[in-house]
Amino acid sequence: MSAEIFAPYDSADYLDTEEAIAAYLEAALEEAEQDPALFARALGVVARARNMSQLAKDAGVTREGLYKALSPDGNPSFATVMKVTRALGLKLSVTAA
Repeated sequence: MSAEIFAPYDSADYLDTEEAIAAYLEAALEEAEQDPALFARALGVVARARNMSQLAKDAGVTREGLYKALSPDGNPSFATVMKVTRALGLKLSVTAA
């Protein structure tokens, strides 16, 4: 009997269009009500998918600072979240619940 071998799954591998990125972040925002850090982690996944170095440059933050802010243990400021979403060509919006 042979053991099954699974490849590691990385969401970043599937974020190859603007629509996929927007849908991914929208889903993360919906789930962030139970886990506020989830959105920051999702932004980190998108940043890896889009080239962290270029995104940091576009957002006006250091690459190291962006890695730290969007890491699983990070806690980015709202200003950093807004800079990153703007650099991604996205905007956050609010709707009535």
